[in-house]
Amino acid sequence: MISVDNISLAFEQRVLFKDVSIKFTPGNCYGIIGANGSGKSTFLKILSGELESDSGAVTVSRSDRIAVLKQDQFAFDEHTVMYTVMMGYGKLYDIMMEKDAIYEKEDFTEADGMRAAELEAEFAEMNGWEAESTAAVILDGLGISVDLHQKLMKDLDGGQKVRVLLAQALFGEPGILLLDEPTNNLDLESISWLENFLYDFPNTVIVVSHDRHFLNKVCTHVADIDYGKITLYVGNYDFCYQSVQIIQKQVRDDKKRREDKIAELRSFIQRFSANVAKSRQATSRKKLIDKLTIDDIKPSSRKFPYVGFKPARDCGRNILKTEDLGRTLEGERLFGKFSLDLGREDKAAFVGPMHLAKTELFRILAGEAEPDEGSFEWGTTITFSYYPKENSAWFESSLNL
Repeated sequence: MISVDNISLAFEQRVLFKDVSIKFTPGNCYGIIGANGSGKSTFLKILSGELESDSGAVTVSRSDRIAVLKQDQFAFDEHTVMYTVMMGYGKLYDIMMEKDAIYEKEDFTEADGMRAAELEAEFAEMNGWEAESTAAVILDGLGISVDLHQKLMKDLDGGQKVRVLLAQALFGEPGILLLDEPTNNLDLESISWLENFLYDFPNTVIVVSHDRHFLNKVCTHVADIDYGKITLYVGNYDFCYQSVQIIQKQVRDDKKRREDKIAELRSFIQRFSANVAKSRQATSRKKLIDKLTIDDIKPSSRKFPYVGFKPARDCGRNILKTEDLGRTLEGERLFGKFSLDLGREDKAAFVGPMHLAKTELFRILAGEAEPDEGSFEWGTTITFSYYPKENSAWFESSLNL
């Protein structure tokens, strides 16, 4: 269990948290939600001990080990993928390294033998002999194939590194698991695997995510950060959203009733304050008004952006047609015989494990690459925009924020 007691944190004049208290108990998955900049990632850093709050305390059960999804993709470049994952269970990894170092000594002593025996006992108690196979299962579930397990981290691309770091956090069944945007760079199959993993995870999970569908799948509770406070709701994201709407409606209705009551009392006072017979009643109503308080209702700090696209003209019935499109790159067949007929108001999603195939298909449709076979045609009334996966060329590298 991890508990937070009256923590506060401010950066200069901006208050992120004010006297926040909350408990996270085993067997539950807590989704942390809030507007951009509300302090979600900062809160995880406070829980992990990476950042210290201005006041208050975070208490972790003595038997619980905290695992954190690390963000530095280059910290493990000189380590293999397998060892990087196993580093997630620091104590087990340290035992492995010390044990191997002892066995590699040329002048192996009796003391070394005794120490090695102690380490072997600890290693076995921590299921060390199954560690590599367990790590392999997690890596495979997150889309890191077996042929990559013994490669150095520096040989992986950014997306693969993120998956390995996620596997590192999941490894060794930690008592408390802190995940900041874990679905970034995961395909649908890997997200589904992660959802099932967390659903069966017996300990405490605290996750920050903007993926509503993911939160609905895995969360038993939702902690909403708003105006420096954290409100805890039982249920997944949709249940939390519905609860918030009901609570806000009740607060608005209560405020409206109070406003109507005050208006009624003021009307009575205005009509009868000069009436001697009813002056006492008017006075009592003035006192009643003083007792009726109307609290300001703060709207949520979230901003709901609206992005509208107004077409210059209505599009025709035919949007896009492809016939037997195919693409081979550096001797590897990416796709072939791809035919598609998209009409007005159709929406299409391209999914699958081969990221390069999807990227090349989009480059072909955008006119940035030529197909090796087949053809495609956009409708005569169509204009389109293309947002590429690699978009660094769109930005001026010499500028900064």
